[in-house]
Amino acid sequence: MFSFFRRSKGGSGTAPERLEVVSPALGNGMGQRLEWFQNKLDNCVDAVFHLFTGVGAQRYGLVYIGGMADPELIQEELLGPISQEQERVLLGAEPVVDFSRLLLSSCQISDNLELALRYVLEGAVLLIIDGDSRMICYPFAKFEKRAISEAQNEVVIRGSREAFVEEIRTNVTMLRRRIKSPELKIQSTRIGKHTKTEVLVIYMEGICRPELVEEVNHRLADIKIDGVLESSYLEEFIEDHPYSPFPQIQNTERPDTAAAALLEGRVVIFTDGTPIALIAPVTFPVFFQSPEDYYQRSYASTWIRWIRSLFMFISLLAPSFYIALTTYHPEMIPASLLFSIAAAREPVPFPALFEALIMEIVFEGLREASIRIPSAIGQAVSILGTLVIGEAAVRAGIVSSPMVIIVSLTGISSFIVPSYSLGLTLRLIRFPIMFLAGSFGLLGLSIGIYLMLLHLVVLTSFGLPYLAPIAPFKWKDIKDTIIRAPWRLMTTRPSMYGGRPTRRLTKILHHEGDDLD
Repeated sequence: MFSFFRRSKGGSGTAPERLEVVSPALGNGMGQRLEWFQNKLDNCVDAVFHLFTGVGAQRYGLVYIGGMADPELIQEELLGPISQEQERVLLGAEPVVDFSRLLLSSCQISDNLELALRYVLEGAVLLIIDGDSRMICYPFAKFEKRAISEAQNEVVIRGSREAFVEEIRTNVTMLRRRIKSPELKIQSTRIGKHTKTEVLVIYMEGICRPELVEEVNHRLADIKIDGVLESSYLEEFIEDHPYSPFPQIQNTERPDTAAAALLEGRVVIFTDGTPIALIAPVTFPVFFQSPEDYYQRSYASTWIRWIRSLFMFISLLAPSFYIALTTYHPEMIPASLLFSIAAAREPVPFPALFEALIMEIVFEGLREASIRIPSAIGQAVSILGTLVIGEAAVRAGIVSSPMVIIVSLTGISSFIVPSYSLGLTLRLIRFPIMFLAGSFGLLGLSIGIYLMLLHLVVLTSFGLPYLAPIAPFKWKDIKDTIIRAPWRLMTTRPSMYGGRPTRRLTKILHHEGDDLD
């Protein structure tokens, strides 16, 4: 089991409290309140203030942001009921405003000016009634948003094609469709002095440890920043070791991945305005797992995980190993291969380390250019650039053919890691290990690996050891790390996350007609 720790002083560790704001005492008069809103929204050309008269000369005021509120809903759901009140007066009814007739099931009632202003800035329509301190906020927001599409960064052959979008309520709905349980709990808070970005903490009650939820809420409550525009803002604040190059929080754009994490006893964090959800805690082996591993047969998934691990080491160590052998340990290379390498490197005036640095930096530049170039020509430019530059460099004698092969293999291997954040970390760590190998040979390579492992051992994610269940070793949790055991054998949840209850499959169906308990 793992323990939590506080990274900051103070705080109760409980869920973030709702912001208490005190409105100025302006009374029930509509004029003063409208003036207050006009002062707050001064120099805002999209702010709309609409005054009109209803039943018995009753005055109303509307405040909303043009372009965010739906004018059709305003006419049908708000002005329509007020017109009906006027018809009742013409039929002989008492000329009294029926407040209840103006309410909708989804509207909010508030006498707090600051809170009402926040609703308006989110796209709501505010109705102010002269003589009544209560204000009604109608959720008539309507603005363009991206439709649900296929995941771009976590592509699978078999499985769901849905991906999260920027609309936080849509993302919650996608989770609810997969987990139809009242134990799925959602807590809300707002972070950012100016953006007031909504952040949701989602967990499974009875499975997730209460201490984990409390710690997540505590760290979120400690964040003091002007604005939150993406979930990475939160990630850097709530990590255990913010200066480590290794990611300590998993991020995903897939609802099925988030749902699986919740059922393991972990916490999912949604940030409004971004399709990337955060999952905590996380361990190092998780970054080598793909959602498709659980949709294929266990033997195939296990083999693919071994392939990913192998190419992870190739991506990290291949250039350094080549530099160490060719510079300090040529006797370890077979004679025929050594003669071929020596002949290829004969016209190259640079040492192997400098040669590798040139090719690696060029490859990183081409990779970044392929992302920034328009998609219609990006792939062609990246392929042609790699081929042309590589061939020209070899012909000019700047680099050798074996180095081009090593760097190309390294670049391809870096794409095999399912997690982009971990792949980026491996690309960064590759350079200091290359310097160590170029300076001390295999000894420097060994030192680099040792320092990296030492760093991984001391890392934690919300108190959970980063290398669990390998270090510390837990045999029953190994079945979903470097291997993927059949579902019949994974009857318990991973104990390293502290999920309760531990059993998730109570009975195996051996015969037709058997039922789960």
